[in-house]
Amino acid sequence: MNTISLPGLVSPHDLTQDRQFSMNLARGLEVLRAFTPASPVLGNREIADRTGLPKPTVSRLTYTLTLLGYLSRDGQLQKYRLGPGVLSLGHPLLASLQVRQAAKPLMESLARSTGCTVNMGVRDRDLVVYIDSVRADSTNQHLPDIGSTRPLLSSAIGRALILACPAAEQRAILNYLQVKDRAEYDAQLPNWQADVARFQDEGYCHSKGDWRKEIHAIAVPVRTHLGGLPVALNCTLSTHRASKNLLTREVAPLLKEAVFQLELALGMR
Repeated sequence: MNTISLPGLVSPHDLTQDRQFSMNLARGLEVLRAFTPASPVLGNREIADRTGLPKPTVSRLTYTLTLLGYLSRDGQLQKYRLGPGVLSLGHPLLASLQVRQAAKPLMESLARSTGCTVNMGVRDRDLVVYIDSVRADSTNQHLPDIGSTRPLLSSAIGRALILACPAAEQRAILNYLQVKDRAEYDAQLPNWQADVARFQDEGYCHSKGDWRKEIHAIAVPVRTHLGGLPVALNCTLSTHRASKNLLTREVAPLLKEAVFQLELALGMR
């Protein structure tokens, strides 16, 4: 189990005796997290199945969230989708991120010079969530965008984010991932171990289609913290364009230089 408390790694069910913890709020947020790009419209039963919450509880929560504008109800389908209130919550965060503003011109320049799609991400539970993206590789069909997610352990940027953490936090994250999905953890463990050594020797992480076989990527963490969470940049290319070690030979030095310049701009060097 986790030895230290990190955002998103604690199950609400483990906090039932914590009098400071609002279980109703946690359940409402779990309802919002049930919606995904693949499942943007859900009924109460589907939400209950995804969250493990009783259907009467889900019904009260969806009713409340709809009145507050965080859900929209489709009367014809009698189901729900996320409402504009959810989107409005994210904008103040994005607008206030100094690292995002400072990185934008560097990301655009890196994308132009390499032909890679360049993304900036932070950790959210067991995922990477992109907080900015510059698309340059038009053959990448996964359409990275602000708010899109990638798995933490099977992506280069995810492993870079873990490696940016102190050793105790790394252990807590890895313990969480192992408990959550042991089969996936075991499958990705060799990639993680390879990147631990690679990062120590070369200063970057490398994915050769670990998440999606048609996408290769390299990633480097940034020496800055957003609310206690590390930030990382990656460069991604479609597999057919990433031949002959293009990413490691030509793109990696440019990515590391971009991160260095970003850290300079942020006063981290």
